[in-house]
Amino acid sequence: MTIAGHNLSQRFPRRRAFITGAASGLGLACAEILAREGWNLLLTDVDAPRLDLVAQSLARDGAPVFAAPCDVRDAQALATLVQQGVAVTGGIDIAIHCAGVAVAGAFHSSSEEDWRWAFDINLHGVVNSCRAVLPYMARGQGGLIINLASAAGFATGSHMAAYNSAKAAVIAFSESLMQEYAAYGVQVVAAMPGFFRTRLLESARGADKSLESARRVMEGSGIEADEVAEALLSAAARGRRHFVYPARYAMLWRLKRLMPSRFQSLFPKLSRR
Repeated sequence: MTIAGHNLSQRFPRRRAFITGAASGLGLACAEILAREGWNLLLTDVDAPRLDLVAQSLARDGAPVFAAPCDVRDAQALATLVQQGVAVTGGIDIAIHCAGVAVAGAFHSSSEEDWRWAFDINLHGVVNSCRAVLPYMARGQGGLIINLASAAGFATGSHMAAYNSAKAAVIAFSESLMQEYAAYGVQVVAAMPGFFRTRLLESARGADKSLESARRVMEGSGIEADEVAEALLSAAARGRRHFVYPARYAMLWRLKRLMPSRFQSLFPKLSRR
């Protein structure tokens, strides 16, 4: 049992969660935390074989799991999946949208297809997921939506323009929903973690040099997905609407908001450290 899982279980006693990108990384880590608290899990991921292994593992440990592969770019398929899951669980209390991809490299070397791919999954996938789950929350007892953006959405370094832009859009989208659905009792969290160890780069597109640089930073972070998941769910349980992790990124977040021009001049130097 974790503090985050326990606190969320106290808040949502029916314990029903929907997670995209659940076969690995942060999505899997969140599913494992909730599974230990006996949550009913509706899981999806584009990687069907890995998702099946995850579902079998969680089910063996006693967690009620409904899992089905889905591409978050397919709005109709996602809506159908949520509808099928709700028929089993009776509703959704928490939706955690973790499906995402990365594009790296100089802007002039990126293609229109690279940009469409990044936005279709990172932004439109989150939009599709929110559209699928919000009707069940807004007409019921409210709920919690966690949209995975990234610290890259505000700490917008070079050679990541497509990724940075898509993640910045997720932040703006989440903040819009915060205002629009507060009256329905729906808490929306814009999650902005910095680099941590994950499988994100396995499917990434871009120049080898840029991808290798990102891989070094990710591996050198010393932060695992389960650490981020525990901190994220703890913050969400406390009612936080913006989650930035770890502390050094929280400092950058405050600097960007308070002194944007100063941030733009300092960030390149900080990035090289």
